[in-house]
Amino acid sequence: MNKVSVYIIILFILFTLAISCKGQTSGTTSKETRITMKIGSADTLPAPFSTKSVKNFSKVIGWEAGQTPTAPAGFTVSKFADGLEHPRWIYVADNGDIFVAESNTILTGIKKVGAQIAPKIRTQNIGESANRITMFRDADKDGVFESRHVFLEDLNQPFGMLILNNKFYVGNTDALVMYDYKPGMTEPAGKGKPIVALRAGGYNNHWARNIITNKSGTKIYISVGSGSNVAEHGMDNEIRRANILEVNPDGSGERIYASGLRNPIGMAWAPGTSTLWTAVNERDELGDDLVPDYMTSVKEGGFYGWPYAYFGPNPDPRMKDDPHMELVQKTIVPDVPLGSHTASLGLAFYEKTAFPAKYRNGAFVGQHGSWNRSELSGYKVVFVPFANGRPSGKPEDFLTGFIANASKSEVRGRPVCVAVLANGSMLVTDDASNTIWRVRADR
Repeated sequence: MNKVSVYIIILFILFTLAISCKGQTSGTTSKETRITMKIGSADTLPAPFSTKSVKNFSKVIGWEAGQTPTAPAGFTVSKFADGLEHPRWIYVADNGDIFVAESNTILTGIKKVGAQIAPKIRTQNIGESANRITMFRDADKDGVFESRHVFLEDLNQPFGMLILNNKFYVGNTDALVMYDYKPGMTEPAGKGKPIVALRAGGYNNHWARNIITNKSGTKIYISVGSGSNVAEHGMDNEIRRANILEVNPDGSGERIYASGLRNPIGMAWAPGTSTLWTAVNERDELGDDLVPDYMTSVKEGGFYGWPYAYFGPNPDPRMKDDPHMELVQKTIVPDVPLGSHTASLGLAFYEKTAFPAKYRNGAFVGQHGSWNRSELSGYKVVFVPFANGRPSGKPEDFLTGFIANASKSEVRGRPVCVAVLANGSMLVTDDASNTIWRVRADR
């Protein structure tokens, strides 16, 4: 690399740091998004560009010895496992085996060079991916594993996992892959078979491909985020993206189940219903409080706005040259706003009885945390109460303590996935500290 190239890279890094510092507040505690919308309402959304779009990347400082996240009174938080490499997603098998996908955003080009020279300007130690699935065996289902195994290696940014009909499925960023498998195996039999090709690459963390089956096991649903923030590379780049796809277990019969979902990640079925729910990351660079991430019921054939509209029929001003007003008008208002730029990823309904009654059949959402707000938002797990299969209250904090110093944009970790074990305890992945936390109710 010649001297001119080095100088250009250094100037780029200094410019990024200046923007980041400008976006920080000083001497104040963290404040969450000031959106006070009723569930399913967009009445108090601010106008686009009411505030300046900023880059406020958090700095991960880790947890001190003995520190844990904070749960409400009556719960205990402990370390389930550590020594992982960016644990992102969890799948709990019927026999108690716990599968963890270790994967990460991969940097290329000048972004990779910048992160190597000044890694603290980035937000989650990104750059390398373990591309591995680790299995924890919990044969007695008490929430404490007896053994640990490398289940799969040499994958391509694995995320979602599924066991169905003696097959083990992995959602790689570029394909849905199927392996022969029987319960009890510590590694699958033979090589995997790609059964659905998926478009890889994308804006921010839109490489994650989650998968879930319906209750009858006849369909698989695949979440595929957009390849850009707001279609700035053209809609030809977004074919089969910003969707939830539906396929048969052998990969055939693909169709778009729902569209206009900028980056759907967590998917789960509401207890007692046949309604699919998802947690969605919305678009950036419209200001501090636009656009709210959300969780929503997913209507078959429904359109949720991206890239033309957001949170209902609110047109994105950046799409004025390609307005598609017919799609703006048909945009479905999502059910539950979760705060702007919170990076809401994990989604799990609580169907066990170990937690107090208020949590039963409600939803837990893991929020990875913001980079596009002047004040940090997210970096916690929230709870959304449900009654009769529908949201019955606003999101409330459940697992906090991830933000260490808001004025310096310092965080201890970043939660992603929420999973419920057979004994009713809960696991939460913290990919920035390479830890999985366990939350259990005190008896």
